[in-house]
Amino acid sequence: MESKLENKALKAGAWYTISNFLMRSIGILTTPIFGRLLTEGEFGLYNNFTTWLSILTICITLNLESTFISARYDHEKTFDEYIFSVLFLSTISSLIAILVLNLIYPFIGPRMHLERFYLNCILVYLVFLPAVNMFQARERYYYKYKMSVFLSFLVSIGTAVLSVILVINMEDRLTGRIIGSLIPTILVGIALYIVIIMKGKKVNFSYYKYAFKICLPFIPHLLSMSFLNSIDKTMITDICGEDANGLYSMAYTCGSLVTILIVSMNSAFAPWLGKKLKEKKYSDIRSFSSKYILTFATTAIMIILLAPEVLLIIGGNKYLPALYVMPPVACGCIFQFLYTLFVNVEQFSKKTVGMAFASISAAILNYVLNTIFIPRYGYIAAAYTTLAGFAWLLLAHMLLVYIYKLREVYPYKLVFAVAGSTLVFTILVNYLYQAPVLRYFIAAAYAVIVICVIIKNKDVFLQMIKRNNNV
Repeated sequence: MESKLENKALKAGAWYTISNFLMRSIGILTTPIFGRLLTEGEFGLYNNFTTWLSILTICITLNLESTFISARYDHEKTFDEYIFSVLFLSTISSLIAILVLNLIYPFIGPRMHLERFYLNCILVYLVFLPAVNMFQARERYYYKYKMSVFLSFLVSIGTAVLSVILVINMEDRLTGRIIGSLIPTILVGIALYIVIIMKGKKVNFSYYKYAFKICLPFIPHLLSMSFLNSIDKTMITDICGEDANGLYSMAYTCGSLVTILIVSMNSAFAPWLGKKLKEKKYSDIRSFSSKYILTFATTAIMIILLAPEVLLIIGGNKYLPALYVMPPVACGCIFQFLYTLFVNVEQFSKKTVGMAFASISAAILNYVLNTIFIPRYGYIAAAYTTLAGFAWLLLAHMLLVYIYKLREVYPYKLVFAVAGSTLVFTILVNYLYQAPVLRYFIAAAYAVIVICVIIKNKDVFLQMIKRNNNV
């Protein structure tokens, strides 16, 4: 029986990682198309739209699926009822937001740089997005992957194809890009909403106290993180203009390639982590996380080395002036990956108040640094101020987990070593961009070393995956 569960978890984890990676990669793969179809100004306005989408998603949907990591065990026998109940709560929140934001739009619209139509597109989208997210999360925690993988491909491919068709055929290309990115999720969300109703059957309001206790302190954390990730783009638009934001946004997209791996792997890692934390098998977590951390550091370094080629392929020649944005962004992604490991532990322990303070302080730090350095050094400075915010977050979350007496979960010395070496490399690589022959030689040598290490230790890695993907 245990062997069957291990195989089931291994297969589910592998498919979730692959499907998430491919799904999110489609957005990157279509960027060269939109980078050429849209002007720098339109590309900047679309990124402003996605910034507000990210912020409003957190404020309106309440991120209630973040409670699943513990609710899966605390409400094991009534988990479907719990899911339907919190989905209903999210829907009520979304409907209230539609009313309130439309009433106050004359006051907030100009400051948001967002037309009322685009705002309402976001609000309708947020009615149905939680159904998609909650259904996908439910499938992960039951180690079911076939329907989830199918829906991931359906939404991602549908979004990419529809967006390209609308941008090419509509006179207003920005509107085509926006509605094309929303419609597939809305349609799938309607169908999954019905599925969740049928499984949950009734709304139980008694779950809301449990959910609020976890997610309300978590919302300032997520909101501050969204602020940290997006305030630079908003401030660049205000200070340097839409074209500068377009350049920065393209480089930021390319430099964030490693984030795709972070999100994809964490979707499979979080359910496994929750199980191991419940069983207090900290040595298993520490063993796996060491290799996990080194894998992402290796990936990020290669992306930093090949940044000019990545930017040229995805964005084209007109975005090459933003090349020097990519190293600090990629380094920031590694810091983000590292502190996410600690955030998972805090979520499982239901200790999310400290997370909020850490994130708010990082957002304030980022804003202050942006105010000082963007007017002096332009949009490239924003990448380094964001990196500083991520570095602060890593230190804060490591300290929080230490205070919660869970230090033994992760290898602290390795985390410090990876963070420090990646930061040093990020600074030095800027000089390598001016010596392409030397950079190619280093990249080739680095790739050979990595391949040799993988081949030499393939049995160890396979055993590690099988051992740490059990239920």
